[in-house]
Amino acid sequence: MRKRRDRAWYALFVLPLVIVFTTVVIIPFIIGIGYSFLSWDGMQLNEKTFVGIDNYIKLFSDTRFMSSAGHTVIFTLLAVSIINILGLTFALIVTSKLKVRNIARTMLFMPYLIGGLILGYIWKFIFTDVFKAIGEATGWTGVFFSWLLDPKYSLIAMVIVTTWQMAGYIMIIYINGIQAMPEAVVEAAKVDGAGFWQTLFHVKFPLIMPSFTICLFLTLSNCFKIFDVNYSLTGGGPNNATEMMAMNIYNEIFSLSHFGYGQAKAIIFFIAVAIITLIQVTITKRREVEM
Repeated sequence: MRKRRDRAWYALFVLPLVIVFTTVVIIPFIIGIGYSFLSWDGMQLNEKTFVGIDNYIKLFSDTRFMSSAGHTVIFTLLAVSIINILGLTFALIVTSKLKVRNIARTMLFMPYLIGGLILGYIWKFIFTDVFKAIGEATGWTGVFFSWLLDPKYSLIAMVIVTTWQMAGYIMIIYINGIQAMPEAVVEAAKVDGAGFWQTLFHVKFPLIMPSFTICLFLTLSNCFKIFDVNYSLTGGGPNNATEMMAMNIYNEIFSLSHFGYGQAKAIIFFIAVAIITLIQVTITKRREVEM
């Protein structure tokens, strides 16, 4: 009787969240799938024409969309690698016997508290006006110039800003994994003569594999879906050289008013991100089991 009463209370508290999630996510997603089979400019009075899978066929020959997919893959590979390396490095530093570790932890985490749009506008000023002023003052114009005007450097600028924003947050997750490690195992490795690098790779890393799973999932999904920094920092420029998939979909729907076609892009984008993150979680989860 008591278990039934507890389950009833659990259901009562969960019900509002289920209603909100269904209303905000599930229902719009299902409606969006329906829109992806239509040709519609978003105007309520205009006729919606059913085109079947034509929108899906069309997007695979869309050179701009394919180009944005390539930019997204390159950006994600660079950003995910650097963010996780720096996040783990920071975590190892602030969990050591460093005297200023608490201050360092706070300072490294603070960039994550800044919104993506604001962050993009701040760094846009740095990469254009500040870099240009430094280049003119020092004569190092080969390094300090308006990075956002160069297609190659603008993508690197996006990686830098995203890394600066997310590394501190990922650091917190790695810190939790490091602090949860049983000290007895680490001490036993040291007693057996394991050096710093041997302990790190053969003892600590296997023990924090759950943290790797979470951090890789978060960075992969966030970098693939990046929009706010892309919008405010580069706007997809110069000449669409930094237009990511999320921004391409946004432009297709809200700039060109191709709601049906843009929705088809969004569905393909969702499937691609879901498959990639699912593969990543499956692989890293297996590593957890092995350890």
